[in-house]
Amino acid sequence: MSAGAIDPAVVDELTEIVGQAHVLSDPEITASYSIDWTRRFAGSTPLVVRPADTAETAAAMGVLAAARIAVVPQGGNTGLVGGSVPLAGEAVLSMRRLDVCEAVDELASQVTVGAGVTLADAQIHAAAAGLSVGVDLAARESATIGGMVATNAGGINVLRYGAMRAQVVGIEAVLADGTIVSHLAGLEKDNTGYDLGSLLAGSEGTLGVITRVRLRLHPQQPERATALLAFETAQDAVAAAAALRRSVGSLHALEAVFDSAMALVSAHLGVDPPVGTLSSGSRNASGAAWLIAEAAARTDPSDELGTAVDEIADLLIDAAVALDPPARQRLWAFRENVTEAISAAGIPHKLDVTLPAARLAEFVDGVADVVRMADSDAQPLLFGHLGDGNVHVNVLGPGGAEPAEEVDDAVLRYVAELGGSISAEHGIGTAKLGQLHLNRTEAELAAFSAIKRALDPEGLLNPHVLLP
Repeated sequence: MSAGAIDPAVVDELTEIVGQAHVLSDPEITASYSIDWTRRFAGSTPLVVRPADTAETAAAMGVLAAARIAVVPQGGNTGLVGGSVPLAGEAVLSMRRLDVCEAVDELASQVTVGAGVTLADAQIHAAAAGLSVGVDLAARESATIGGMVATNAGGINVLRYGAMRAQVVGIEAVLADGTIVSHLAGLEKDNTGYDLGSLLAGSEGTLGVITRVRLRLHPQQPERATALLAFETAQDAVAAAAALRRSVGSLHALEAVFDSAMALVSAHLGVDPPVGTLSSGSRNASGAAWLIAEAAARTDPSDELGTAVDEIADLLIDAAVALDPPARQRLWAFRENVTEAISAAGIPHKLDVTLPAARLAEFVDGVADVVRMADSDAQPLLFGHLGDGNVHVNVLGPGGAEPAEEVDDAVLRYVAELGGSISAEHGIGTAKLGQLHLNRTEAELAAFSAIKRALDPEGLLNPHVLLP
């Protein structure tokens, strides 16, 4: 059930647990917890509870469960599919105060952090010990580790280290009834049954509230070389990406920005890319393509990257290579500011998908027509992580308005027809509930539901996301 009008006795119990300052009910204060980063998904909540640690989370969850109040766990609220906001009047359990970084275990190259620790803070903490977090993304200043695990976040380094699930070596969480499950030893070999960390990764807060995570860390790779590569076609960019993956052992990131998105971000930044030519007034994402390829190692990888770029010269329009940090950042700006540029232009529909390498260029070339069949005035803007086949399809209507709802279904069906996944790293949330069957069989969905019933029999945890 939704929270509705909260019994004052419940509020009193929660106040006793977390303190009066951390039980919020003023609509002006709770409003920021009730709308997602895209501004597309908004709801309302009668109550926001902000525990400080696992014990307070468990006690608060026990009170809410006893009152049969549905709960949306929330981290940095940087989600893009409506999965972290109270769309049906649920209470919000904010994890932001669980922000402790414990001492780095340098012998194991691991660290345990609270669910509310931001990715940026985890990165700084690991760097002080000469190590790094395997996942990186543009929302690092606000995205929290707990939320990133709950959505199995990806980002720019997946081709080297894997997504967030691959970084989890231990987890602590609170189940729907307030029970604490904790397995944080971080043993690399621990064959003692179900892997709860892997199960909770990608569960979008539907099975438990993550409170602490033990992360696998990686050696720092301080020497970097970055190239911005321009191509005439998506097919050339895909072929080049495959060649770079084969030939550059130190390849750390391989990002793509396609024509319309590059035109938009360039206008947003007030500067054209140093290589390639923007198509004037292009509405089709299938034209020119740009790749940002970055190599990272303990010793200078510029020769390795430069040799690999020379080997794909017949695919290229041109290339710009940067070694010093300011120059590298100028190249990265064309990728890291795409999302900001799109948000400044309007309220997009964000369709995060993965394609098989063999169908990637076909998708990039064909998706604009698919969009226009559903909404003749809509414009697709494409960018993403080409190293792992992940394309972010952002669709804007005229003047920055939202496109027709039919666009989402049309694009996701096209993805499924090409053998791809309707969600690469953002999750299902509420945005893609109606299309989950495109990628999952009836038997799989039945198994999902059985797991949900086992861990949350009353259906109190994030009841309106992921599972149809």
